[in-house]
Parts: sequence; C-alpha cells; structure tokens
Amino acid sequence: MAAEPLLAVDEALRRVLAAAAEPLPAEEVAIEDALDRTLAAPLAATRTQPPFPASAMDGYAVRAADATVGATLRVIGKAPAGRAFPGKVGPGEAVRIFTGAPVPEGADAILIQENATPDGDAVTVREGVTAGAFVRSAGLDFRTGEELLAAGHRLNPRTVALAAAMGQPRLSVRRKPRVAILATGDELVRPGEAARPDQIVTSNSYALAAIARRAGAEPIDLGIAGDTFAALEGAIETALAREADVLVTLGGASVGDHDLVQSALTQRGMQLGFWRIAMRPGKPLIFGQMGAMRILGLPGNPVASILCGRLFLVPLLRSLQGDPQAGDDPTEPGLLGADIPANDRRQDYLRARFEPGPDGRPVAFPAAVQDSSMLRILAQADGLVLRPPHAPAAKAGEACRVLRF
Repeated sequence: MAAEPLLAVDEALRRVLAAAAEPLPAEEVAIEDALDRTLAAPLAATRTQPPFPASAMDGYAVRAADATVGATLRVIGKAPAGRAFPGKVGPGEAVRIFTGAPVPEGADAILIQENATPDGDAVTVREGVTAGAFVRSAGLDFRTGEELLAAGHRLNPRTVALAAAMGQPRLSVRRKPRVAILATGDELVRPGEAARPDQIVTSNSYALAAIARRAGAEPIDLGIAGDTFAALEGAIETALAREADVLVTLGGASVGDHDLVQSALTQRGMQLGFWRIAMRPGKPLIFGQMGAMRILGLPGNPVASILCGRLFLVPLLRSLQGDPQAGDDPTEPGLLGADIPANDRRQDYLRARFEPGPDGRPVAFPAAVQDSSMLRILAQADGLVLRPPHAPAAKAGEACRVLRF
C-alpha cells in the first residue's frame, strides 16, 4: 500500500501565512509602551539631531588656526550643555565648553581639556587641533523628515531610543494578536494540582503562552478541556467570545478514539486548511479558519507542540503584525558534530547542543534520544538540526542547517 501523502513543511507554512496576509488594525501607544510592538507605518524624524554643531568633548571651543602648540588663548566665557554662549569667538579667544553644548560662532574645533592648561582667564595649548576636531556637525545623526524606521519593524530598546530622539511621543503600531490557548485531555492537571497516578502535569500551554508573548501577542488561557464534545465546544465558544485572532489547541489532533479536537472544530464551522504534515515531531498538525479566527491544532507531545509553535505560530503572529520578514528562513549554516543516519520522508528537527566552530559556524551535536515527550532534552538543547526529507546519512564535519532557540 502506498504511503499516505503528507503536506511539505514549506507548503504548510505558506498556507498559514496566507491566512495572515492582511495585518491587524493599527493603534497608537505612548513611546514608553512601545517596546516589542510592531510599527504600522514608517517613522520619520521630526527634528534634526544634533540640531546645531555640538561639542563631542569637554574642553575649549577655539579657532583651529589659533590653537597651535604653546599658544595661549583668552577664555571669554562658558558654554554648558543646554545654554549656548551668546557671543562669537574671535582671534586668540576660546570658550570653556562641555559635551553636548552648541559650538559658538567663530569656533571650528574643540581643544579637549586633557590637551590644555588653564590659568585664570587664559588657557595654554599643549597639543594642537585641526578644524572640525571633536565637533559633531548639525544633522550628523539624522535630519528632519528622514524616514528612519520602516513599517513592520519590531521595536527594541535601541529603536525605542531612536524614536524618542526623533521627537515621536506616540507611535502607530499593530494591535497585539489575541491568542487563545486550550490544552485538551482528561489526563492533564495544572502545576500544583493533585494528580491521580494516571494523570500528568500540563506544560504545553505555558510554553505556547510564552512563545506567543515573546512574539508580541496577548495570550488568553482557556484552561484544560476534557475529552468530551461539550467541554471542547464550550472552550471554542469562549475563544470566539474573546475575539481571539488565533486559537491554539494542544492535543487531540490525531485519530484515536479520544482525539476529538478536529471533529469539534469542524462541527463548529472550521474550514480545514490542512491536516498532517511531513514533519517530525509534529506530524498531526491541524490548520484551519473559523471566520476571522485562525486555528492551529498542535500535537499533545510537549516537544512537538513547542517546535510547531516556533515554526508556525511565531511566523503567523509576526505576519499578523505586518512583519514583512515573518516567513523568512530561520535556519543558518552549521556543521555536524556527530554522524547521523539517513532520514525518511518527513522533515526532521533534531534537538542538539551547539559548540562554536573554527569558522564561526555552530557545530551541532544531536541528542542521542529524540523522543517527543522529553522536555529535559529540549531545555538542554541550544537549537535544532534540520534534516530534509530523504536526506542521506551524514558524517561529523559535514554541512547542515541549524535553528537556534
């Protein structure tokens, strides 16, 4: 009998991203609340920075032609930061100046204080300067009207600082995607709850909430639904009532007698996009839509659900926030640190420890055991080794593709 056809990982991702082609609406936030938010529109400078020629050091504003070794200059005033000297520097004159202060008219260089000997109202030059020395020209950083941050940029501490320097107190960003997360299964209890001998503690929902939050989304905990249609239908209705942009279900995505998730979603009106992909771990992945709500049905095995979250949920959430690079290949070149066998028809993601290689590429050592229930190995790994379908056996030292955590 021919093997059941499975959807390729790249095609599955393409279909997931197609469901997020239209980004979520924009909203305005104060700049202090903008960290990790994604710009909905380009951001241009409202001012020139610096707005005037400024001193880059503490010292003396001078005319370079006068500031030769051994010359003595008359100090005619001070220019602290925030208070410009009102006069003009003439021949043989200097102004005591501090970092960030406007360079007075007539001066064209800064004699730094380490190279000067002050004596009352005079200063003697110990080391000469050239025109422009330690002067930041007006507009050195940027000028009014320059577009410095593009739409789709996710703000980090450095670019929040840039936006502030540009004079932008409020920013237009994409609304945070709302991600409803539902664990399923009679065997699950929350951490800290009493568990029967035949039950386990749920972990997937906490991992997926963290993945969603780190991707800029707002997670909504729907708790644990037991293995009944009534429990699943109630949770689905809650996700719809909370206007979730994405519903993530954990477990129940396979074909066993108690795997009811796909049936419950279909009965409630889900349009199935695909089910089952050529991936290990993560084969029984469900993707569909229920009106405006996208649905990712992830496997119940912890490692499988977390890897599917990284490979499918994160790009989906980034695309919903208008990130033009949401679907970019997240892998990079690496080297194998150990021999690995040939692969079958499914794309394999091997948990691995990385060490720095001599040419800068990480050297990956896949874990000996790759069981998709083992979180300890996942927690100890630095990333994954990607093995394409039908990849031949490979030796230590051969090239590979890796994905860092």
